[in-house]
Amino acid sequence: MTTPGCSAPACGYKPASIAASLNLGRFHLFRFLLQPSARLLRPLVGLMGSLMFGGLLGVASAAPSPAVTPPPAAAAASAPAAVSATARRVYEGTRAQLLQIRTLLKTQDSQASVGSGFLVSEDGHVLTNYHVISQFALEPERYRLRYATTEGQEGQLELLDFDVRRDLALLRAPAGALKGRGALSFRPADRPLAKGDRIYSMGNPHDVAFAVVEGNFNGLVERSFDPLIYYSGSINSGMSGGPVVDEDGRVVGVNVSAMFFAQQMSFLVPGEFARQLFERSRTAKPLSAPAWPRLREQLLRYQDELVTRFVAQPWASAGHSRYQLPVPQEQFMRCWGRGTPADTKGLEFQRSQCRMEHAVFVSDAMQTGYLDMSHEAYDGAKLGAIRFAKQYSGSFRNERLGRDDKDRTAPFCKEEFVDRAGLPLRAVVCLRAYRKLSGLHDLSVLVTTVDASTEGALGRFDARGVSFDNALKLSAHYLEGFAWTAKKNNDKNSSSNSPSASR
Repeated sequence: MTTPGCSAPACGYKPASIAASLNLGRFHLFRFLLQPSARLLRPLVGLMGSLMFGGLLGVASAAPSPAVTPPPAAAAASAPAAVSATARRVYEGTRAQLLQIRTLLKTQDSQASVGSGFLVSEDGHVLTNYHVISQFALEPERYRLRYATTEGQEGQLELLDFDVRRDLALLRAPAGALKGRGALSFRPADRPLAKGDRIYSMGNPHDVAFAVVEGNFNGLVERSFDPLIYYSGSINSGMSGGPVVDEDGRVVGVNVSAMFFAQQMSFLVPGEFARQLFERSRTAKPLSAPAWPRLREQLLRYQDELVTRFVAQPWASAGHSRYQLPVPQEQFMRCWGRGTPADTKGLEFQRSQCRMEHAVFVSDAMQTGYLDMSHEAYDGAKLGAIRFAKQYSGSFRNERLGRDDKDRTAPFCKEEFVDRAGLPLRAVVCLRAYRKLSGLHDLSVLVTTVDASTEGALGRFDARGVSFDNALKLSAHYLEGFAWTAKKNNDKNSSSNSPSASR
């Protein structure tokens, strides 16, 4: 989610605004990445003057967050489908272990959020989604947790642990409060489901009543950094954290109540991650303080794995005739492209947008832990140099980099000229520090080619929730994706070796 805020020119030089949060002394390392090339400046004075006239700091379009509905705001309710005799049998066999999970204000019974959960031990251990209990986890002084059974029995809950990366949380009811209700077991890992197998999602949609939704297992989602199960049933708000079981009532996944692209498409956290959290933390002491330190620890581990895997991938080809532009491998990112619309009045361009489909939910106002990138390649031969420079720099100037808010600092930016194997670039690198997650930052890298008067490419790369060192790695990796194409290099070499060039 791009926060409305200052444009790149207005954000460029504000060291005092985040001096307390960023170790600014380390920014000299960025200069190592962005070494200026003085010899590039002389032949580009005319072009750069035109670019600066329009303001050269910001890119083709604001970088959006992944097209993902944040877990608490799930898809609209669908009409309930008729359930089979098997679904009725499965529900009757598991209803005693189903719970509604409610987050209430501490001093009154006003409901702040509602979700579902399920018992996994006779000792009152309950699994649900992290996002269902995130308000309590972050502000335990303001909120409390309660459960309700399918018969209406209610009681309090305590938080033992969570896995923010997989959107899971482990709770516990008071000793003996849920005794005798049984516990759901997990389907053995050595008995994987086959595509098409019927599975059954349960929970309390829209705080109306407990329900069972029948659907199919369709394997794991492609191009996902973490494993997610693609489920054909409809998961509605309020079912988050509920179990998804096989025909024998064994847990195969946990509802995350998020639907993408079309209706009747839902995704589940694999049950193995829920089982691991339960086994790891079943004897943990309850968490009573705000969970920011634990969140920070988990997010630092996650971003390190994400960055390591991403920079190990070579860049794919964008297919442009003049420039090599960074396009990621589609292992855990999805890319779209489009060409020139009819109303561009002579400016032709090709656009590519690539992003991770899933973010890590921290709170209603903060999703992090994802990568997003785009580029636009322009041909303004029909416009002429002056008109092209105005539109080209205007696209860069319109970029938004965020602003100072309660979760993150204002951006601190550095810009330099960069020589990438003879291709002159202008690069802007910006960081925003997280206020309550020390050591994590949002990174934005903006790049524009400055080699021609009527042709160019703009690029933007965003990484949410990365360490300073990993921001350096990602910046260097992104810049390495820009170069001349082999054809352009051959044309330059042919020109320099021609008889006319030697006279």
